[in-house]
Amino acid sequence: MIRILLVEDQELIRRGLKTLLETKPDLEVVGEAENGQEAIEQLKALHAASSPPDVVLMDIQMPVMNGVTATQLIYQQFPRTKILVLTTFHDAHYIAEALRFGAKGYLLKNMPAEELAKAIHSICQGYTQFGPGIVEKVIAQMPVTAPRQQQEPPPKLLELTAREREVLRMIAAGASNREIAQALVLTEGTVRNYISHILNRLNVRNRTQAANLANGFLSWLANSELPSATN
Repeated sequence: MIRILLVEDQELIRRGLKTLLETKPDLEVVGEAENGQEAIEQLKALHAASSPPDVVLMDIQMPVMNGVTATQLIYQQFPRTKILVLTTFHDAHYIAEALRFGAKGYLLKNMPAEELAKAIHSICQGYTQFGPGIVEKVIAQMPVTAPRQQQEPPPKLLELTAREREVLRMIAAGASNREIAQALVLTEGTVRNYISHILNRLNVRNRTQAANLANGFLSWLANSELPSATN
């Protein structure tokens, strides 16, 4: 059973979300809050009762304390609690702030019930989740400046094809295979093949190591016009 704390200032939306979530036999709403401050108080009470939630579904625009601030404070105080931002706002600034402060995903409120349930299960398994179009907004917000001379990309990065660089940038942004496939209009099998090639070319063991390497050369990955093999 996955335990959920629902944070939403509009009562009608909160009730609708609760009803929707509780149609799933393995999801349970154990608390509700109208703003970020109430969410933190609820978390403290639930932890004191030895029944903490696994996931916080967090709205962004709320009175008293907004979802971005609440996400930061919850992540600092309850790092094991997964935070999934659920909002109508498609603003890249909110996306970046929430993710920077510890959110594990960012979804829109109008997504189908089945997709929301899948997203909750995924973040409980350690994955990040983004609604349609959100990964592109995160990537678009990444700073794009000319690489400094002392940080020329290593030869193994130069060997990547244009498509592999694109996939690597999305890995660095925290996108899952499914999200990469949706954004680039590929099959998940094709994405897995690209990632396997990337790991081999970079001589790293997993996507986390690949992302760490990519984070040092995001500007080059965004701007590179170096010749590469075909996609």
